[in-house]
Amino acid sequence: MKVSEVLESRRAYWRALEELCTKLRGRALRRMEAATASRFSSLYRAACADLALADAYQLPPSTVHYLHQLVARAHNQLYRSRAFAFRAWLYELFVAVPQRLLADNCLRLAFVVFWGIFAGAGLLAYYTPDFAEQVVGRDELMGIENMFADAKDGRPIDQSARMAGEYVYRNPTIGLMCFCWGLVFGIGGLYIMISNALILGAIFGYMAKAPSATNFFHFVTAHGPFELTAVVLCAAAGMRLGFAIVNTGGYTRGDSLRRTAKVVVPMLFAGVLLFLVAAGIEAFVSPSAIPYELKAGVAILCTLMLLFYFVFLGYPRRSARATG
Repeated sequence: MKVSEVLESRRAYWRALEELCTKLRGRALRRMEAATASRFSSLYRAACADLALADAYQLPPSTVHYLHQLVARAHNQLYRSRAFAFRAWLYELFVAVPQRLLADNCLRLAFVVFWGIFAGAGLLAYYTPDFAEQVVGRDELMGIENMFADAKDGRPIDQSARMAGEYVYRNPTIGLMCFCWGLVFGIGGLYIMISNALILGAIFGYMAKAPSATNFFHFVTAHGPFELTAVVLCAAAGMRLGFAIVNTGGYTRGDSLRRTAKVVVPMLFAGVLLFLVAAGIEAFVSPSAIPYELKAGVAILCTLMLLFYFVFLGYPRRSARATG
C-alpha cells in the first residue's frame, strides 16, 4: 500500500483528534478522565508519526499544512503552561527561599567575614586614627569630614527625587560588582567583600571620633542595615557561583552552574531589592531633619525585618526535618 493511501486511511483519527481538541479547549489535561487522556495522548502520538511520514514522502502541501496545524494544536493542549499558583509562589517566597539562604554556607561565610572585618576595622580606626588613613587615604577622610561638617536641615523633595535616581543606579552597581568578582572562582568575591568591609569599617570608626560624628550618623543610620546586608548577599551570590565552577560535585560545570543558580538567583535578587529600598531611605529619610530617634527607629525596624525573613522564616521547621 502506498504511503498516501495509508495516510488517507488515517483521516478518521485526525478528525477524532481535532474533535477532542475542540472539546477540551480551556480545560486542563489533568481534569480529563483517564480514558479520555489516554486516547488523546495516543491520537497525538499517531498524528506526529503521520506528519513525519507526510514530510518525508513530500505529500501534497495542503495535507502537510493540515497535519502541522493539528499537531501544534494538540501540543498546545497537552503541554499548556500552568496557571499561576499563588499559594505555591507564597510558599517559595516565604518558606523555601529563606530556608535555602539560611542553610547556604557561602552566605554564612560572607556574613561572618564581612561583619567581622567591618567591626575590627572600625575598632582599629577608632583607637588608631593612622589606620583609617592607611586604608582610606587622608584626602578621602578629609573630604568625608567636610561633607558632614554642617548639620543637615533637610532638602527639597525634587532634589531628593534626583538623588534617589542616582542611588538606585549607584547602589545596585556596587552589588553587581561584588557578584561579578565572585565569579573569579569565589576568591574574587572574598577579595572585594574584604576590601569593602575594611574601607567602610575604617570610615565608620574614624568618623565616630570626628567633630562631625553626629551629622555623619544622622545620615547613615537609617539606610545602613539594608545597604550593608545587600553587599553581603551580592558578594555571597557571586562566591557561591564561583565555587560551583571549581567544585562541581561530580556534575559537569554547566550542570553545576544550573543547579547552583537555584540558590544564587534569589540571593542576588534579595540583595538588589535591599539596595533599591535602601536607596529610597537614603534619598528621603537619611538627609531629612527628622529627629535622630526616628532614624534609629527606621534602622531597628529594618534590622528586625531582616532577622524575621532570614532567621525566623529561614529556620527549618519540625515538619521539614521530619520528612527530610
